[in-house]
Amino acid sequence: MAATNEPVWMRQRGDRRRKLSREALVATAIEIADAEGLEAVSIRRIAGELNVRAMSLYTHIERKEDLLDLMFDEVAGELVIEDPLPDDWREAISAIARRERDTLLRHPWMVDLAARRPQVGPNALKHGEQSLAALSRLDVGMKDASKIVMAVDHYMTGYFVRARMLRERGGEQPYMRDMLATGRFPHLERAFKEGAEDQEPFEQGLTWLLDGIAREYGA
Repeated sequence: MAATNEPVWMRQRGDRRRKLSREALVATAIEIADAEGLEAVSIRRIAGELNVRAMSLYTHIERKEDLLDLMFDEVAGELVIEDPLPDDWREAISAIARRERDTLLRHPWMVDLAARRPQVGPNALKHGEQSLAALSRLDVGMKDASKIVMAVDHYMTGYFVRARMLRERGGEQPYMRDMLATGRFPHLERAFKEGAEDQEPFEQGLTWLLDGIAREYGA
């Protein structure tokens, strides 16, 4: 079958009556990525988990990039809040930001996959639409609203990368501890001591960000 540049969501699905479905394929790929990271995801590995021939997966996708696009958009669906958003713009965008935080912590590979620039799918569009809808309560144009969404996304990405680093590092490293004990880095030493009880500064940082936005637009 000749490859096409048409997004995978626009293509006809394989026969759903068969044992293998696109939904099962994507769900299995996400489970592998959650447990072992994005690099563990392969056509052969997924086929083995589903107990099917690797070639059978190509009834639903043409290449691995299709699978990555489907994975990204499936998780993007978890970003969408189904309940009505709060009327207040700050409460609405805060609810979306918290949902993003929780989703990234469940699926840490999403940031790595985003760097590969996957194609935008229907769930990602819903998430973008909802974020802009939240800011429609704020009297700004779409250009500024888009910048605000980007600023919140940047904050989320930075928060997640730091949280993942701290989790993988497993606490203070011996070298850092020894260097701080020398007294050559008094501000860092104090920051680590005073910050030890505040390992989740997410809400404070989000408040500072939204306070700045509110001042900028007189909200």
